[in-house]
Amino acid sequence: MTWQDAVITAAAPETTRVRRLTLAVGWSRPFRAGQHVDVRLTAPDGYQAQRSYSIASSPTVLPTIDLLIERLDDGEVSGFFSDVAEPGDAIELRGPIGGSFVWDPEMGGPLLLVGGGSGVVPLLGMLRHRAEAAPGVPALLLYSARTAEEVIAREELTRRDAEEPGFRLMLTLTRSLDGRRIDAARIAEALAALGTPAHTFVCGANPFVSAVSDLLVEAGLPARTIRTERFGG
Repeated sequence: MTWQDAVITAAAPETTRVRRLTLAVGWSRPFRAGQHVDVRLTAPDGYQAQRSYSIASSPTVLPTIDLLIERLDDGEVSGFFSDVAEPGDAIELRGPIGGSFVWDPEMGGPLLLVGGGSGVVPLLGMLRHRAEAAPGVPALLLYSARTAEEVIAREELTRRDAEEPGFRLMLTLTRSLDGRRIDAARIAEALAALGTPAHTFVCGANPFVSAVSDLLVEAGLPARTIRTERFGG
């Protein structure tokens, strides 16, 4: 894949730490829900920094894509997108990338999606595609965030939970009064609500993905039906 320019067409805050960027891309082929892109920044002295970001939008929105970028402490790339990048800027980008952590409507369901923090981003792409192309596929999103204010796409997910018969949202807030995390009981609750999933996707920081994957296998899900995407050390 070659690097090409993608132009930022819109930018808006999603949460206090996450910014939504819409980019016009020139891809000649469609992408699949769950895929990601690489972005590259080049400084005037030639120094380059490269990061990977999941696509939050449904494949049907081409020729634009949405990225939801969380500002990390001392993050040189995320800091640029949070504080500097504006509509009209051209960004070097290549993609779409990824062939394992993807969901297509013909794969069917039930679909169990488990996200931690910004790990919900590729799962949003799957949910948005499902709503457009396969609304009859049962789906449940088990989403762990620190606080309600840090829930990405909170209004959209709440609306989908209320309006889409085949979709259910289960939020777990780790810094709420009860400080609950995704545990075996929470997994059992999700499986009781959804039934046995045909496909399970787990995305988040490394420790989160490892812990959740173990819980899912312990709950009886075949490991071959679980796909993971992880970031961080």
